[in-house]
Amino acid sequence: MKQRIAAIINIAAGVVLGVFIAGQFGFTNDESGFINNLTGKNDRIAERYYAPPHPTELSFAGEKVPLERWDVKERFDRELLFNYYNQANILYLLKLANRYFPTISERLQANGVPDDFKYLCVAESNLLSGARSGVGASGYWQFMPGTAPGYGLTVNDQVDFRSDLIKSTDAACQYLKAAYQKFGSWTAAAASYNMGQGGYNGQASFQGTKHYYDLQLPEETNRYLFRILAFKHLMSNPEASGFVLKDEEKYQVIPTQSIVVNTNIPNLAQWAQARGTTYKMIRQLNPWLRGRSLNTGGRSYEIKIPAQ
Repeated sequence: MKQRIAAIINIAAGVVLGVFIAGQFGFTNDESGFINNLTGKNDRIAERYYAPPHPTELSFAGEKVPLERWDVKERFDRELLFNYYNQANILYLLKLANRYFPTISERLQANGVPDDFKYLCVAESNLLSGARSGVGASGYWQFMPGTAPGYGLTVNDQVDFRSDLIKSTDAACQYLKAAYQKFGSWTAAAASYNMGQGGYNGQASFQGTKHYYDLQLPEETNRYLFRILAFKHLMSNPEASGFVLKDEEKYQVIPTQSIVVNTNIPNLAQWAQARGTTYKMIRQLNPWLRGRSLNTGGRSYEIKIPAQ
């Protein structure tokens, strides 16, 4: 009799345990809701994505962008979407811009080039001195090594002024002003920066117009100006697009002092240490320096060191 009662108790306990386990699998809790296995219904709210708002008007270097045209609007929309949802890159660019835009804007103004071209620099290099393309273009404005000397930029095994912000911006201004004189439009000048004046002129001659928005161009150039416009739209008023940075989160201009040298420096590390800094800091503040020494060849170079 006792054995029969024990067996009944064991069976009852097993049933209760089975119901409990089934209940655990039947109703699974998570952070935002639950999944009911009896109905198969998922009550979790999926993450949603929204298209960024478009500006009603847009211009480049004082020249109107014809957003009323469907083809122009959709080409701009593509670049806006791609960059709007690359939030980390936009935030990083906004931090860098606080450091570099004042210098770029000053040089553009001094050379008589519209301020909007600072966004062309963003499109070319992401404001990185060491940016390098697969075909060898380098620096803030992505000059080719063979083209750079024609615009006053020295490139050799010791120095590369494509990575000097002031000198390379002045060089880019030379190109852009010449292109503007040729095509009569800053928009066309910007497009030619991507494909060359010869390439742009050839397309304009064949298609019977110099107007960028009416030209069928190689895909990279088709997208090029709209990428610049997307950067302008997102970076000129970032909070309207949801990109919020406190002033202390932005990268500040680095205080420096300059030393003019016209004699050879056999060892830049020792030269730096003698001036209370390091070789690493010298290379960071002067990205145009390429090696461990500097042979001036009798020319004068301005080397930045941390402000004392």
